Amino acid sequence: MQNLTRRQLLLGAGTSALGLAPFVTHADTWPTKPLRLIVPFAPGGSSEIVARALAGEMSKTIGQSVFVENKPGGAGNIAMQEVANATDEHTLILGHIGTLAVNQYIFAKLPYDPIKDFTPITLISKVPSLYVVHPDLPVKNLKEFVAYAKANPAQLNYGSAGNGSAGHLAFEYLKMTTETFVLHVPYRGTGPMLTDLLAGRLQAAAVGAPALLQFIKAGKLRCIATGTSTRLPQLPDVATVAEQGYKGFEMTQWYGLLAPSKMVKANIDKLEKEAIAATRGKIVNDKLSQDTALAVGNTRAEFEAFIKLEQARWKPVITRAQIKPEGG
Repeated sequence: MQNLTRRQLLLGAGTSALGLAPFVTHADTWPTKPLRLIVPFAPGGSSEIVARALAGEMSKTIGQSVFVENKPGGAGNIAMQEVANATDEHTLILGHIGTLAVNQYIFAKLPYDPIKDFTPITLISKVPSLYVVHPDLPVKNLKEFVAYAKANPAQLNYGSAGNGSAGHLAFEYLKMTTETFVLHVPYRGTGPMLTDLLAGRLQAAAVGAPALLQFIKAGKLRCIATGTSTRLPQLPDVATVAEQGYKGFEMTQWYGLLAPSKMVKANIDKLEKEAIAATRGKIVNDKLSQDTALAVGNTRAEFEAFIKLEQARWKPVITRAQIKPEGG
């Protein structure tokens, strides 16, 4: 009889626990299916590396897998519009300097509002921009380059991956800061631009570090400055732009995680916690450092403030340079 009573008690306790389970775990059931992290660019670039590093770590802790989906086109506008309109509570996007801080000044009309349509979650990573010249150009640093450009007006040109690309913005920002004129030659991608730069048909460029380090190490290109706030461990002898007389200058490509502004706040809070933990962790840091990228992992409020600062910074650069979209 005693055994039967004990069994009944155990069964009763189990039934009670099961009955309470939905109430105990309801607030923690999201996500209920895999999360889509949309990258608004073609595969193979720094954006995909950043997205996959974050997605891999978040998949381990958030309770569902996070898969990366590339959706290029329209300078990122197509993907941004899709995510802005998403209502499934499981669609996220990788934001970028272009889609969040630049496109609104380049395009006459955007199909999304970078502030109203999205909730910033965390700034994941910054990718350093390097300013390089062909070795035949008789300059060894930024000061010498500026002096040479001013002494030889309209004689220098630089290449970029296209109008409105990060490299285009980076060099126009440098021109505005140093009050120099260097002719812009747009290409359809970083690859063909680098081919002409390495051949000496271009004199200069600003490109993300991952694409340039091998050529700098081999002596095929000369790095005259980094756009980072501090020197890069991979290039300890190269001074930053700020160190060379232009205080406060910083030029990096950057990538952050965002969700549609309509997403439930509890889900946003969970995303922020998980994304920050993943970004600040050793695995993501190691993966990004292999691509010469710097992991950040700031708070939602800090990322939102950063976006607004970037928008204010780029507006005068784009206005001055009269940057238009391809074919615009």
